[in-house]
Amino acid sequence: MATVWVGVGVAVLAFVFGVAGLYLQKLLPETHSVEKARDMIGAIVGLVSLLLALVLGTLIGSAYAFYATEKSEIETMAAKSVQLDLALAEFGPETAPARARMKETLQSVRDMVWGDSSGASAMPDFSVSAPIQHLREMDEYVASLDPKTPAQRQFASAAAADTSAIEQTRLLISMQLASAISWPLVVIVVSWALILFCGFGLLSRINGTTLAAVALGAFAVGSALFLILELSHPFTGFFRVPSGAFDQMLRALNK
Repeated sequence: MATVWVGVGVAVLAFVFGVAGLYLQKLLPETHSVEKARDMIGAIVGLVSLLLALVLGTLIGSAYAFYATEKSEIETMAAKSVQLDLALAEFGPETAPARARMKETLQSVRDMVWGDSSGASAMPDFSVSAPIQHLREMDEYVASLDPKTPAQRQFASAAAADTSAIEQTRLLISMQLASAISWPLVVIVVSWALILFCGFGLLSRINGTTLAAVALGAFAVGSALFLILELSHPFTGFFRVPSGAFDQMLRALNK
Protein backbone atom coordinates (compact mmCIF):
# COMPACT_ATOMS: atom_id res chain seq x y z
CA MET A 1 0.00 0.00 0.00
CA ALA A 2 2.92 2.34 0.65
CA THR A 3 3.89 2.20 -3.02
CA VAL A 4 0.42 3.46 -3.98
CA TRP A 5 0.86 6.54 -1.81
CA VAL A 6 4.36 7.13 -3.16
CA GLY A 7 3.00 7.01 -6.73
CA VAL A 8 0.10 9.31 -5.81
CA GLY A 9 2.48 11.70 -4.05
CA VAL A 10 4.77 11.92 -7.08
CA ALA A 11 1.77 12.48 -9.39
CA VAL A 12 0.49 15.29 -7.16
CA LEU A 13 3.94 16.91 -6.98
CA ALA A 14 4.32 16.75 -10.75
CA PHE A 15 0.90 18.37 -11.21
CA VAL A 16 1.73 21.10 -8.66
CA PHE A 17 5.03 21.88 -10.39
CA GLY A 18 3.29 22.00 -13.76
CA VAL A 19 0.67 24.45 -12.44
CA ALA A 20 3.43 26.45 -10.72
CA GLY A 21 5.18 26.79 -14.10
CA LEU A 22 1.93 28.00 -15.69
CA TYR A 23 1.52 30.71 -13.07
CA LEU A 24 5.23 31.56 -12.87
CA GLN A 25 5.36 32.79 -16.44
CA LYS A 26 2.63 35.33 -15.60
CA LEU A 27 4.53 36.61 -12.56
CA LEU A 28 7.92 37.07 -14.18
CA PRO A 29 8.97 40.68 -14.89
CA GLU A 30 9.30 41.83 -18.48
CA THR A 31 13.10 41.52 -18.46
CA HIS A 32 12.80 37.85 -17.57
CA SER A 33 9.74 36.99 -19.66
CA VAL A 34 9.45 33.52 -21.10
CA GLU A 35 9.10 34.88 -24.62
CA LYS A 36 12.68 36.17 -24.51
CA ALA A 37 14.04 32.84 -23.32
CA ARG A 38 11.71 30.38 -25.08
CA ASP A 39 14.48 28.83 -27.20
CA MET A 40 16.72 28.14 -24.20
CA ILE A 41 13.87 26.85 -22.03
CA GLY A 42 12.66 24.64 -24.89
CA ALA A 43 16.16 23.20 -25.37
CA ILE A 44 16.54 22.43 -21.65
CA VAL A 45 13.05 20.91 -21.47
CA GLY A 46 13.91 18.73 -24.47
CA LEU A 47 17.15 17.60 -22.82
CA VAL A 48 15.42 16.74 -19.54
CA SER A 49 12.63 14.96 -21.45
CA LEU A 50 15.19 12.77 -23.19
CA LEU A 51 17.05 11.99 -19.97
CA LEU A 52 13.82 11.20 -18.11
CA ALA A 53 12.51 8.97 -20.89
CA LEU A 54 15.75 7.00 -21.07
CA VAL A 55 16.25 6.54 -17.33
CA LEU A 56 12.58 5.96 -16.50
CA GLY A 57 12.30 3.36 -19.26
CA THR A 58 15.50 1.71 -18.07
CA LEU A 59 14.22 1.58 -14.49
CA ILE A 60 10.93 -0.02 -15.56
CA GLY A 61 12.82 -2.55 -17.68
CA SER A 62 15.21 -3.33 -14.82
CA ALA A 63 12.33 -3.71 -12.35
CA TYR A 64 10.53 -6.12 -14.68
CA ALA A 65 13.77 -8.08 -15.22
CA PHE A 66 14.15 -8.34 -11.43
CA TYR A 67 10.54 -9.55 -11.13
CA ALA A 68 11.08 -12.15 -13.89
CA THR A 69 14.29 -13.32 -12.20
CA GLU A 70 12.55 -13.86 -8.86
CA LYS A 71 9.74 -15.75 -10.62
CA SER A 72 12.29 -17.96 -12.39
CA GLU A 73 14.12 -18.67 -9.13
CA ILE A 74 10.88 -19.68 -7.37
CA GLU A 75 10.17 -22.07 -10.25
CA THR A 76 13.71 -23.45 -10.02
CA MET A 77 13.36 -24.01 -6.28
CA ALA A 78 10.02 -25.78 -6.82
CA ALA A 79 11.52 -28.07 -9.48
CA LYS A 80 14.56 -28.89 -7.32
CA SER A 81 12.27 -29.66 -4.37
CA VAL A 82 10.40 -32.24 -6.45
CA GLN A 83 13.72 -33.77 -7.57
CA LEU A 84 14.94 -33.90 -3.97
CA ASP A 85 11.75 -35.61 -2.83
CA LEU A 86 12.06 -38.17 -5.63
CA ALA A 87 15.70 -38.87 -4.78
CA LEU A 88 14.88 -39.38 -1.10
CA ALA A 89 11.91 -41.60 -1.96
CA GLU A 90 14.07 -43.77 -4.23
CA PHE A 91 16.75 -43.99 -1.55
CA GLY A 92 14.44 -45.91 0.73
CA PRO A 93 11.44 -45.79 3.12
CA GLU A 94 13.67 -44.60 5.98
CA THR A 95 13.63 -41.10 4.44
CA ALA A 96 9.84 -40.75 4.89
CA PRO A 97 10.06 -38.56 8.07
CA ALA A 98 12.48 -36.16 6.37
CA ARG A 99 10.27 -35.95 3.29
CA ALA A 100 7.23 -35.21 5.48
CA ARG A 101 9.16 -32.48 7.29
CA MET A 102 10.21 -30.95 3.97
CA LYS A 103 6.58 -30.93 2.74
CA GLU A 104 5.47 -29.16 5.93
CA THR A 105 8.16 -26.52 5.52
CA LEU A 106 7.31 -25.88 1.86
CA GLN A 107 3.59 -25.70 2.67
CA SER A 108 4.29 -23.12 5.37
CA VAL A 109 6.29 -21.08 2.84
CA ARG A 110 3.39 -21.23 0.41
CA ASP A 111 0.91 -20.13 3.11
CA MET A 112 3.21 -17.30 4.21
CA VAL A 113 3.71 -15.82 0.73
CA TRP A 114 0.43 -16.53 -1.07
CA GLY A 115 -1.98 -17.24 1.78
CA ASP A 116 -3.51 -20.41 3.16
CA SER A 117 -6.85 -21.99 2.21
CA SER A 118 -8.70 -19.15 3.94
CA GLY A 119 -6.78 -16.54 1.96
CA ALA A 120 -4.88 -15.21 4.97
CA SER A 121 -1.15 -14.65 4.62
CA ALA A 122 1.57 -13.42 6.93
CA MET A 123 4.26 -10.91 6.06
CA PRO A 124 6.84 -12.97 4.14
CA ASP A 125 10.23 -13.19 5.83
CA PHE A 126 12.90 -13.46 3.14
CA SER A 127 15.84 -12.48 5.31
CA VAL A 128 18.96 -14.61 5.04
CA SER A 129 18.62 -15.75 8.66
CA ALA A 130 15.08 -17.15 8.21
CA PRO A 131 15.92 -20.40 6.34
CA ILE A 132 19.30 -21.10 7.95
CA GLN A 133 18.03 -23.57 10.57
CA HIS A 134 16.00 -25.64 8.10
CA LEU A 135 18.80 -25.64 5.52
CA ARG A 136 21.28 -26.76 8.17
CA GLU A 137 18.97 -29.59 9.21
CA MET A 138 18.52 -30.73 5.61
CA ASP A 139 22.27 -30.60 5.00
CA GLU A 140 22.96 -32.68 8.10
CA TYR A 141 20.28 -35.20 7.18
CA VAL A 142 21.48 -35.71 3.60
CA ALA A 143 25.07 -35.99 4.83
CA SER A 144 23.98 -38.64 7.36
CA LEU A 145 22.50 -40.93 4.70
CA ASP A 146 24.32 -44.26 4.67
CA PRO A 147 23.97 -45.79 1.19
CA LYS A 148 24.44 -49.55 1.00
CA THR A 149 24.06 -50.13 -2.71
CA PRO A 150 25.28 -48.36 -5.87
CA ALA A 151 21.71 -47.18 -6.52
CA GLN A 152 21.45 -45.66 -3.04
CA ARG A 153 24.81 -43.94 -3.52
CA GLN A 154 23.50 -42.40 -6.74
CA PHE A 155 20.29 -41.20 -5.08
CA ALA A 156 22.21 -39.84 -2.08
CA SER A 157 24.48 -37.89 -4.44
CA ALA A 158 21.46 -36.54 -6.34
CA ALA A 159 19.82 -35.53 -3.07
CA ALA A 160 22.95 -33.67 -1.99
CA ALA A 161 23.09 -31.80 -5.33
CA ASP A 162 19.40 -30.87 -5.16
CA THR A 163 19.74 -29.71 -1.56
CA SER A 164 22.68 -27.51 -2.52
CA ALA A 165 20.73 -26.00 -5.44
CA ILE A 166 17.72 -25.25 -3.21
CA GLU A 167 19.94 -23.60 -0.59
CA GLN A 168 21.73 -21.48 -3.18
CA THR A 169 18.46 -20.35 -4.78
CA ARG A 170 16.83 -19.55 -1.43
CA LEU A 171 19.80 -17.49 -0.23
CA LEU A 172 20.07 -15.75 -3.61
CA ILE A 173 16.42 -14.66 -3.39
CA SER A 174 17.02 -13.24 0.10
CA MET A 175 20.10 -11.26 -0.94
CA GLN A 176 18.48 -9.91 -4.11
CA LEU A 177 15.42 -8.71 -2.19
CA ALA A 178 17.66 -6.92 0.32
CA SER A 179 18.66 -4.33 -2.32
CA ALA A 180 15.88 -4.43 -4.88
CA ILE A 181 15.85 -0.72 -5.74
CA SER A 182 18.17 2.30 -5.54
CA TRP A 183 16.29 5.08 -3.74
CA PRO A 184 18.83 7.83 -4.58
CA LEU A 185 18.27 7.04 -8.27
CA VAL A 186 14.50 7.22 -7.78
CA VAL A 187 14.84 10.62 -6.08
CA ILE A 188 16.95 11.95 -8.96
CA VAL A 189 14.45 10.73 -11.56
CA VAL A 190 11.54 12.29 -9.66
CA SER A 191 13.49 15.57 -9.46
CA TRP A 192 13.95 15.53 -13.24
CA ALA A 193 10.21 14.94 -13.67
CA LEU A 194 9.36 17.93 -11.45
CA ILE A 195 11.76 20.18 -13.36
CA LEU A 196 10.29 18.96 -16.64
CA PHE A 197 6.71 19.70 -15.61
CA CYS A 198 7.68 23.16 -14.42
CA GLY A 199 9.34 23.75 -17.81
CA PHE A 200 6.23 22.55 -19.63
CA GLY A 201 4.20 25.03 -17.60
CA LEU A 202 6.53 27.89 -18.48
CA LEU A 203 6.12 27.18 -22.20
CA SER A 204 2.29 26.98 -22.09
CA ARG A 205 -0.72 29.14 -21.36
CA ILE A 206 -3.03 28.27 -18.50
CA ASN A 207 -6.46 26.98 -19.53
CA GLY A 208 -8.58 23.88 -19.04
CA THR A 209 -6.79 21.94 -21.77
CA THR A 210 -3.29 22.55 -20.38
CA LEU A 211 -4.44 21.66 -16.85
CA ALA A 212 -5.91 18.39 -18.15
CA ALA A 213 -2.70 17.66 -20.04
CA VAL A 214 -0.61 18.33 -16.93
CA ALA A 215 -2.87 16.04 -14.90
CA LEU A 216 -2.55 13.21 -17.44
CA GLY A 217 1.22 13.61 -17.61
CA ALA A 218 1.45 13.62 -13.80
CA PHE A 219 -0.61 10.42 -13.70
CA ALA A 220 1.75 8.81 -16.23
CA VAL A 221 4.86 9.65 -14.18
CA GLY A 222 3.23 8.57 -10.90
CA SER A 223 2.03 5.28 -12.37
CA ALA A 224 5.49 4.62 -13.86
CA LEU A 225 7.06 5.03 -10.42
CA PHE A 226 4.33 2.81 -8.96
CA LEU A 227 5.24 0.08 -11.48
CA ILE A 228 8.93 0.34 -10.62
CA LEU A 229 8.31 0.02 -6.88
CA GLU A 230 5.74 -2.77 -7.20
CA LEU A 231 7.83 -4.90 -9.56
CA SER A 232 10.72 -4.52 -7.10
CA HIS A 233 8.63 -6.31 -4.43
CA PRO A 234 7.51 -9.46 -6.25
CA PHE A 235 6.32 -11.33 -3.14
CA THR A 236 4.32 -8.60 -1.38
CA GLY A 237 3.02 -6.20 -4.03
CA PHE A 238 0.05 -6.03 -6.38
CA PHE A 239 2.01 -7.88 -9.07
CA ARG A 240 2.90 -10.78 -6.81
CA VAL A 241 4.72 -13.71 -8.38
CA PRO A 242 2.06 -16.34 -9.22
CA SER A 243 1.93 -19.42 -7.02
CA GLY A 244 1.34 -21.89 -9.89
CA ALA A 245 4.80 -23.49 -9.80
CA PHE A 246 4.70 -23.85 -6.01
CA ASP A 247 1.21 -25.34 -6.09
CA GLN A 248 2.22 -27.89 -8.72
CA MET A 249 5.24 -28.82 -6.64
CA LEU A 250 3.12 -29.37 -3.51
CA ARG A 251 0.64 -31.49 -5.45
CA ALA A 252 3.53 -33.59 -6.75
CA LEU A 253 4.91 -34.06 -3.23
CA ASN A 254 1.50 -35.12 -1.91
CA LYS A 255 1.09 -37.92 -4.45
